[in-house]
Amino acid sequence: MAHLVAFFPHRDGSLEVARGLIAGGAHYLEVQFPFSDPTADGPLIQKACDEALKQGFTVHGGLRLVSEIRTFSDIPVFIMGYANTVYFRGVERFMAECREAGVRGLIIPDLPPGYDEGLYSFGAQFDLAVVPVICPTIGEERLDKVLDLKSEYVYATLRTGTTGAYSEIGEKNISFLRKAGSGGSKLVAGFGISTRQQVEALAPHVYASVVGSAFIREILSAKIPDFFHLMELKMRSLIENEAVET
Repeated sequence: MAHLVAFFPHRDGSLEVARGLIAGGAHYLEVQFPFSDPTADGPLIQKACDEALKQGFTVHGGLRLVSEIRTFSDIPVFIMGYANTVYFRGVERFMAECREAGVRGLIIPDLPPGYDEGLYSFGAQFDLAVVPVICPTIGEERLDKVLDLKSEYVYATLRTGTTGAYSEIGEKNISFLRKAGSGGSKLVAGFGISTRQQVEALAPHVYASVVGSAFIREILSAKIPDFFHLMELKMRSLIENEAVET
């Protein structure tokens, strides 16, 4: 699952990023709708979101971007965002618009099950996969309640905190992933994945690995703004047997 920020580095650039990630072999896209006061974003994604907002991101524009992505690819697209964006647009309206745009599901970490303002019930109504997010410090009772939902997907973070910093893949987080995947949902895992070695270490334990900050880093350091080929090469370096120079 490849993460990108809508309207970063700018509107058309984010479309080229999506094209490149898909061409490089991404099986899912996670399109983040930027918000000025995030809770889970590390510094790189925060910087990308700040720039996207300066570039004129709106919810309407983000949905149009997803609709355009769907015209050239049928891979599932998930929207990642925060409660403020969903709540102030109206949860039912937002979900209906997501469905119309061709969205497959939503990842809204600060609208957890039981405190979700109707997100999960409207997800069922509009046939959208609402993905609960769990972290390694979750209590056993709370984890059981989340897994009992039998959501199609569950997102497990590899550590508590924010995205970005490198996450070591060891027995501690593998043990957490085993618990997180025990309910039968398709388990996706992220936070701090940036190398093929990490992807390979996670592969036996998850349905998909989520990579985000590593792509933002490549865009920010690009000397030539050929975002399609930049993302295609970086994506291939994560999933192919031979490392690819980016």
